[in-house]
Amino acid sequence: MPISVENNRITPDFISELKPNEVFVFGSNLQGMHGGGAAHAAMLHFGAVWGQGVGMQGQSYAIPTMQGGIETIKPYVDEFIAFAQSHPELTFYVTRIGCGIAGFQDAEIAPLFKEAEELSNVMLPMSFWNVLKS
Repeated sequence: MPISVENNRITPDFISELKPNEVFVFGSNLQGMHGGGAAHAAMLHFGAVWGQGVGMQGQSYAIPTMQGGIETIKPYVDEFIAFAQSHPELTFYVTRIGCGIAGFQDAEIAPLFKEAEELSNVMLPMSFWNVLKS
C-alpha cells in the first residue's frame, strides 16, 4: 500500500520543464562530466555546467555520487540540505541520485536525506519516501 506524503512532496519520475523558482537536483561526478542519465538531462535542459560537479548551476544542483561509497556522498548531501534550508524561496526536485549509473540502491541513498524530511521546499522521489517512512 503506497504511503501518503504530506503536501505532495514527491519528485515526478520525469521532469521536462521547471518554473523559475524550481531546481533539478541530480547525481554527478566530481569532474562534472554530465554525459548520461539525469546529469545529461540537467546539462541539456536545466543549466548544468560541463566541468562543474558540485552545487548550484543554472536551475540545477549537482550532488557527486561516483567517487566512492555512501560515506563519500553524505557530506555533499548535507551541503545540499544546508543550501536548501538557506533558500526557502526555491523548490528542489531531488532525483534518485546515485541509483542509476552510480549503482546504489534507494535503501542506501534515501537515509542520507533524513534531515530533508522536514524541509517543505525539498521534494524527494517516492522510492526515497518509501525508505524514509518504513
